[in-house]
Amino acid sequence: MGIRLKTLEDIEQLQKSGDILAYILKDLRDKAKKGVRLSELDKRAKTLLIEAGAKAAFFGFAPSGAKNGFPGHICASVNDQIVHGVPGKYKLKDGDLLKIDFGVDYKGYITDAALTIPIGEITKDAERLASTTRKALENAIATFNIGNRLGDVGYIIEKTVTDESFSIIKSLTGHGVGFELHEEPTVYNFGEKGIGIEIVEGMVVAIEPITSLGSGNIKNGPKESYVTADGSLSAHFEKTIAATKNGPRVITPWDK
Repeated sequence: MGIRLKTLEDIEQLQKSGDILAYILKDLRDKAKKGVRLSELDKRAKTLLIEAGAKAAFFGFAPSGAKNGFPGHICASVNDQIVHGVPGKYKLKDGDLLKIDFGVDYKGYITDAALTIPIGEITKDAERLASTTRKALENAIATFNIGNRLGDVGYIIEKTVTDESFSIIKSLTGHGVGFELHEEPTVYNFGEKGIGIEIVEGMVVAIEPITSLGSGNIKNGPKESYVTADGSLSAHFEKTIAATKNGPRVITPWDK
């Protein structure tokens, strides 16, 4: 189908979706404490979605290769579990590194974002991994300017992460978003300057650095999730971004 560019009106509607997402994600971040079950966070997300008149973009979604639709409203992945973790009965523990990935469908406009949340006191390595991954996202957003290339975005993500001796999980990527959860183009977390698809006005993507404390290799985990192949910690940050004449516009401002 190719890349589906968004009009200014589309971007304004996406902003409404993104504001709902950011509000709920911040609420979940504050609720994620030692002793809280992942299922409780999922239930909270469902309640807030209903109040906002929105739907979970992930609920029932079956990505390519998946046998079943996703059963949760959020993805909740802990420690070596990277993405697509089902929010079940697991109780958060001191030292856990929780990744919440969340999509919102508001009147047909879909946004996507993720946070890595420390539970209690985490190790210095875990803290550095999370902060580096967040920095990689911030650097990538600053690079998402009209006229640049997606290779520029991937390059800065990879450089930010590998400069700190962490690994990029290259088999998991960002993507276009807006009218569907996964659209073109693919946004790789590695690349070379000056190559790849040109960033143009109206392009809307989910940029999501996904990293590991150890190996960048992955394997299948429980219930179609992915885990690091060597059992090392992983981190994940994501925002939906629109390319505009005024520069990159953050559609899911979970840090505001």
